[in-house]
Amino acid sequence: MDTSEKSGNIAVLIDGENISVKYIKFIFDELSNYPQHVTYKRIYGDLTDVRLNSWKKVLHDYAITPVQQFSYTVGKNSSDSALIIDAMDILYSGNVSSFCIVSSDSDFTRLASRLRESGMHVIGMGERKTPKSFISACDTFKYLEVISSPPAEETEGAGDELAKLIPVLEKVVEENCDESGYIFLGMVGSLLQKKLPEFDVRNYGYKSLTKLIKATGRFNIDERKKKGEAPLIYITLKQR
Repeated sequence: MDTSEKSGNIAVLIDGENISVKYIKFIFDELSNYPQHVTYKRIYGDLTDVRLNSWKKVLHDYAITPVQQFSYTVGKNSSDSALIIDAMDILYSGNVSSFCIVSSDSDFTRLASRLRESGMHVIGMGERKTPKSFISACDTFKYLEVISSPPAEETEGAGDELAKLIPVLEKVVEENCDESGYIFLGMVGSLLQKKLPEFDVRNYGYKSLTKLIKATGRFNIDERKKKGEAPLIYITLKQR
């Protein structure tokens, strides 16, 4: 499918039976950072169930369209099927370039892969319990606990998690640096996102990639300034 003629719109599809309403503000705050417009906003679930009462209270505030799915059979999730069918209908409408699937459920792994096969950019959002299969099927994945937390403090990093990231960072720099050993920091961020869809500096307690890089202590940083322009940051591995 040719995506060149698609408008820059996002379809947001929420698994209401899997996601808490407490995240709703942060979901749309996060999406406001993207250049595309959110044009489809749908939530799926049995809204007659008392457990989803809290969702009904916010639908009007966020202009979310509810897609009612009655639970006819125990153990069968009709909401998942409805979300998948709607996603394919929206895909073939040609009106969007991105999908945001909000769920911690691995059942949407194949859907995310299928949408990407059709040239869609897929944003996943879910809790940290989300299976790796669904995370990996997305272009980018945001943890709801992270995006709903207060702004990150400049800390010493997230300990073990940062330590696990360092070898990945070093490999990205080694394999993609120029002849002088340097690489533009913006490219590092893009390459990390491709390798790790869930990568987000906030996961490690930092507000910027520059701060995170400095915290590792493994890289030299070169700020290259041009008159009247913001400095461009390049990094290289420290000699050991």
